[in-house]
Amino acid sequence: MRIFVWHVHGSYLTSLVQGDHEFLVPVVPDRGPDGRGRARTWEWPDRVVEVGLDEAADAEVDVVILQRPEELEGLAGRWLGGRRPGVDLPTVYLEHNTPQGRITEMRHPAADRSDILLVHVTHFNDVFWDAGTTRTKVVEHGIPDPGHRYSGELARMAAVINEPVRRSRVSGADLLPRFSPAGPLDLFGMGAGEVGGIEDLPQHRLHDELPRRRVFVHPFRWTSLGLSLIEAMFLGMPVVGLATTEAADLDLAGGGLLSTDVDRLVSAAAGLIHDPERATAMGHVARRVAQERFGLDRFLKDWDSVLEEVTA
Repeated sequence: MRIFVWHVHGSYLTSLVQGDHEFLVPVVPDRGPDGRGRARTWEWPDRVVEVGLDEAADAEVDVVILQRPEELEGLAGRWLGGRRPGVDLPTVYLEHNTPQGRITEMRHPAADRSDILLVHVTHFNDVFWDAGTTRTKVVEHGIPDPGHRYSGELARMAAVINEPVRRSRVSGADLLPRFSPAGPLDLFGMGAGEVGGIEDLPQHRLHDELPRRRVFVHPFRWTSLGLSLIEAMFLGMPVVGLATTEAADLDLAGGGLLSTDVDRLVSAAAGLIHDPERATAMGHVARRVAQERFGLDRFLKDWDSVLEEVTA
């Protein structure tokens, strides 16, 4: 199929474009939010094709995948030559995020749309978003296996948070100083340099650097399910993190600890820092859990099912 989709969430789209379909990705001259084009820090296949506004208007499109309210509210129609998502073209609204606000106000932008299929990335999101009568499905995350790269040679912790200053409490960045008794911690991500961390690295370099650290810390209070957590598990890292949102449903089977007791998490991290053999063994378990639940083949099959349903 030919799928029209914006480059909004690079890590997610990196997984999605591994399938057999062709992807048309909008691009604008300044590569801003409404047209980032192909990724520059991830490796994408040649079947991901950049299209400008004029090309998109006349492009043959089988399915539209929307990810932001503004796409549903008119942006997609302007790019697609007046063709309306859900009305003139089969449409999926892919929701990456947990809803914000009071529980009674968590109404989804695509609620009560009989012509759109709403896909959530976690069951937690599906439960918390109010979609009204819109059909919903859950496609859990899946990522390309980066391979077992864990060495744990550095007696340090690692965390990945984008924009840790702006997203301090949501991302749990404000909790990181509490981990200092366990040992030193390296923070990676976009904007991490503002707090003494390591600025955004290309994915392949991040996958090399993370597993040199002995334990991965995932402090997010409110997120769907951090892809960085899943990637760390695939890399063979033992993990500690907050048991909130979808992470509370993640059975690590001994590959780490999830808890809302930060003191327990700090203690667990300290224990792993001082016991590299145990950390290595737990990392093997975490990797096995990730392979079984978040494999790319399952993810792509689930998406093929979604695309077949919406175009039937």
